[in-house]
Amino acid sequence: LREPGLNLRVVQLFRDPRAVHNSRLKARQALLRESIQVLRSRHRAEPRGPPLRSPQQQQQQQQQQHLLLPPPGLLAGGRAPQPQHRAEFFLGGALEVICQAWLRDLLLARRAPAWLRRRYTQLRYEDLVREPRAQLRRLLRFAGLSAPPALEAFVVNMTRGAAYSSDRPFLISARDAREAVHAWRERLSRQQVRQVEAACGEAMSLLAY
Repeated sequence: LREPGLNLRVVQLFRDPRAVHNSRLKARQALLRESIQVLRSRHRAEPRGPPLRSPQQQQQQQQQQHLLLPPPGLLAGGRAPQPQHRAEFFLGGALEVICQAWLRDLLLARRAPAWLRRRYTQLRYEDLVREPRAQLRRLLRFAGLSAPPALEAFVVNMTRGAAYSSDRPFLISARDAREAVHAWRERLSRQQVRQVEAACGEAMSLLAY
C-alpha cells in the first residue's frame, strides 16, 4: 500500500454472518478441514501494538468470545463430539474467528490515516445484490476504471438469475441472489441465530446488520 509505484486499491467484501453461517452449514463436511485451519490460525492473528478499543470494550469482547468455539481440547486431540455434530462445532468456531478478524479490520479502517482510506473501501454483499449496477460503478470509480456495458450486463445476469439453488450454495452460476440474502431466516434455528449474533454482534453493528 505504501509502494509509490503501485496504484493498489483494496476492496473488502462483507456478508451478513448469519447468511455466511447458513451457507457454510450446507457444505459442512466439505469445509471441515478449512474450518480447522481457521481455528488454528486464531493465535497467529492476535493483534500487536496498541489496542484499538478501550479496556471496557476489550472486556466485553472476552465475555462474548468462545460462544461458537468447539469444546476445549478438540484441536489438541481431546475427546471429539458425535460425528454428526463434529463439523458444526468446527464451522461455528471458524465463524467466530472470521468475525473477530472482520472486527479488527473494521476498527483499523476507522482509525486509518487519510492515505490509507483513499485506497480502501468496503462492500456489503447485500448492497451488491440489491443494486448491482450502482455498486459496480462505485467500485470501478474507486479503482479509476470505466464500466463497460458488457460488464454491467454480466453482473446483473449473475445476480438476477431464474432461481436460487439453496442446496448448492457455492455453485458459481447465474441465480436470483436476492433470495440468498434472507435464506438464513428459514434455515437457521433460533438458537443458531442467537449464537451468531452474540459472537459476531460488534462486527455486525459496525456493518449495520
